[in-house]
Amino acid sequence: MFARSVRSVGRARDFVAAAVGAGDRADDIRVCVSELATNALRHTPAGRLFLVRVDAQEHLVHVEVHDAGGGEPRVCSPAATDDHGRGLLLVAALADDWGTSDREGPGKAVWATFKLPGRL
Repeated sequence: MFARSVRSVGRARDFVAAAVGAGDRADDIRVCVSELATNALRHTPAGRLFLVRVDAQEHLVHVEVHDAGGGEPRVCSPAATDDHGRGLLLVAALADDWGTSDREGPGKAVWATFKLPGRL
């Protein structure tokens, strides 16, 4: 569980990096966790926490970020001058798959999966 704080984005990224370790996809995974945690931070109501789960298997890494915020995440088409709106574009480009899932309680889980090359 992570507090609704800017510092929590780096902590979430470090948490997942420690679970996944080094490898061909480590940078992709770290970027996606940063983007998903940032979105959770922006959409989690004040006073609520967000949760990060990681399942690192031999051939696949699955990351979930749960928040209590409403709405359905979607990929945007920001203008060149916009200073936000590119996070899910990055997730869609870097992850092998991503999406959302319902969860118990309010909010949603946003997840991304990464195939680990050379191990399949």
